[in-house]
Amino acid sequence: MPTLPPIDHATTVRLLEPPDGACSVIIDTDTWNEVDDQFAIIHALLSPEMRIETIQAAGFHAAVRNTNDFEHGMELSYEEILRVLSLSPIRYEGAVLRGSRQTMTATGGEPVPSEAAENIVNRAMRGRDETLYVLALGALTNVASAILMEPRIRERICVVALGGWPRHASDFRDFNFIQDLRAAQTVFDSGVALVQVTGFGVSELLSTTRWEMMEQVQGYGEIGDYLFRLYEDFVEDFPGRGKPIWDLAPGAWLLDADWFRTHIEPAPILNDELRYVPIATRHPMRVIDWLDRSAIFADFFEKLHRHTT
Repeated sequence: MPTLPPIDHATTVRLLEPPDGACSVIIDTDTWNEVDDQFAIIHALLSPEMRIETIQAAGFHAAVRNTNDFEHGMELSYEEILRVLSLSPIRYEGAVLRGSRQTMTATGGEPVPSEAAENIVNRAMRGRDETLYVLALGALTNVASAILMEPRIRERICVVALGGWPRHASDFRDFNFIQDLRAAQTVFDSGVALVQVTGFGVSELLSTTRWEMMEQVQGYGEIGDYLFRLYEDFVEDFPGRGKPIWDLAPGAWLLDADWFRTHIEPAPILNDELRYVPIATRHPMRVIDWLDRSAIFADFFEKLHRHTT
């Protein structure tokens, strides 16, 4: 990636702080990939603490989801966002945008133009006194492209990204990061304020069961029935089976940071062998170490029930 001007570490640390009150949010989501992004979108819509400015589709490619390629995954995610919004008990007035049609790995590290990347740039560069939070729930192509298109956004945004494994793991072989390794490397190298929510060890704590979904989600409006069907169709049921709703975690950190334990550390390099390389002099980032599963689900269920009964 091109060498970007450094950012004062004090500025980055300030941007890494959780919001104090309501905050402005862009949701960047590979909604068709599993069933958890849909829960995250609804949780955000039901939360007045989040002012959702745009929801945008991230690309992905997974044979299990019958995608032809990265662009097809993005288009299916775009359609799924619209489907979820049509069932939401809260009307969404913002835009829904398409994201990158190919990966930065495919372009050799060059940014991929898209409505989503341009939207991040345009909204970040508006005159605003507050931090713009980008919930990155899928591959980081849209976010990384925006940073390369306009590096000044790094002093105006905080990226809350779901991806990677804990530092003590042998590698970071996580679906979101390896979907576009070059994009993930770009974000980690860029100096942008980055909050990393790892899958295994952290967001996997947000596991739920068919029985809990039947009790707390099914029957609560059209959206509750839809979320339950998604869960039931995706998860092969057997005694003791649970399924993490991974993508609830990034947005929940914006709602109440007290539900989490975190630390700030120098951002590691993500090498091509899919390993973290620690460098003590690198810019700071925040890492989520633990979350309160009960508090997050209680908040989601309470808001769903309140808006559908």
